[in-house]
Amino acid sequence: MSQNYVYTSSKNFELDITTYGNTNLKNSNCIIFAHGFKGFKDWGFIPYFGKYFSDKGYFVITFNFSHNGVATGSKDFDDLDKFANNTLSLEKEELNEIINAYKNGFFGEINSTNKIGLVGHSRGGAISILASGSNENIDVLVTWAAISKLDRFTDRQKIEWKANGFFEVLNSRTNQIMRININLLNDIENFGSTKLNLKTALSNFNKPYLIIHGDQDLTVPFDEAEDIYFWSDKSLTELYKIKGAGHTFDIKHPFESITNAFNLVLEKTNSFFQNHLQS
Repeated sequence: MSQNYVYTSSKNFELDITTYGNTNLKNSNCIIFAHGFKGFKDWGFIPYFGKYFSDKGYFVITFNFSHNGVATGSKDFDDLDKFANNTLSLEKEELNEIINAYKNGFFGEINSTNKIGLVGHSRGGAISILASGSNENIDVLVTWAAISKLDRFTDRQKIEWKANGFFEVLNSRTNQIMRININLLNDIENFGSTKLNLKTALSNFNKPYLIIHGDQDLTVPFDEAEDIYFWSDKSLTELYKIKGAGHTFDIKHPFESITNAFNLVLEKTNSFFQNHLQS
């Protein structure tokens, strides 16, 4: 069973939330999922993920970042003005707020001993790393196909971006042209060496961490998983390569069926949580 909520952030933005396994809330550990760029909580494998881990006994939180482009109550990219004004700093703040909302009883009473496992995909993986570097409530971190480079733009793109005040990307699934305003680039350039520094965040995170990445990922090359592993505490971190898998582990939207690659992702993630979150 799933349940929907709307959380209003400290900046008065609405975050759509779907939880799974509410009967597990009080006495079980929690898993929180952070989606990536052009992602949303109802995309592809995310609802399957929620049901899978709630069936394993966890309370699972999936949510939309407020500026991901999907309006409150929707499952389509229908709020492109907000999408255009999104920043990584905002996503980091909102993920921390969701984590703290759980600990503070937003979803209901929980035991003080309940632990939190955080899972992030793609850019959501990077946001999860950043949150883990500063939020002591995170007990175990798992990233799937996470980016290691927040600045992913060429010099030519940046020149055009600064000249026009915006940059446009194509959503190949919906054929929408999605605008990204200059504040995202400003955010990366202004804070890339401080609060948005992945290397620093990982140096501050001294808890179990699992990195999962497909070796045929054309969106985020496997090299980026190796970068992240290099920056991490090797005594607490495992890098797991899935041979032949792409960026979404062969899952598309709308979701049709489980794939061999994604089944490996789930099994490995579950095993890691059993060993480190349940202990």
